[in-house]
Amino acid sequence: MIMKIFCPLKSEEGSILVISLLLLVLITVIGMALLSTTTAYVKIAGNEKTHKMSFYAAEAARGYVALSTDLYGAANITMGGSLAFPNDADPSQRVALGSTQSFNGSIEYVGFTQPPRGSGYGAGKYRAHRYKMACSGYGPVNVETQVEAGFYRIGF
Repeated sequence: MIMKIFCPLKSEEGSILVISLLLLVLITVIGMALLSTTTAYVKIAGNEKTHKMSFYAAEAARGYVALSTDLYGAANITMGGSLAFPNDADPSQRVALGSTQSFNGSIEYVGFTQPPRGSGYGAGKYRAHRYKMACSGYGPVNVETQVEAGFYRIGF
């Protein structure tokens, strides 16, 4: 009688199942890594959007100042003095640009110099009154951006 010896190393039965399971695990790990990367990119894009919205609100404040001549007129030519907008009595008050954006800020008188050369104004007769504006823009989820800019006004 011949005896058959069982040797598991020579048997190839079931090897496809093991290889298939290993490939499935590998593909699952790659998929999970891609999912977490995609989630991070979506969060980054959302944060960028909210910060841009607050920046554009602060830029809108600069336009508001250009139209509000009382902020940089004769009422605001005291050295070191400043006016808050939109309400000087309540500096925390904001101008709403919609349901998610708003702005406020202040205008500070810095001093005066001679008008710039080539501006068409006489050097001895007129002054260039210098101002610094600090504009704060607010976006969704309490994001705040501040923009500072300087400008001057020609006057006596």
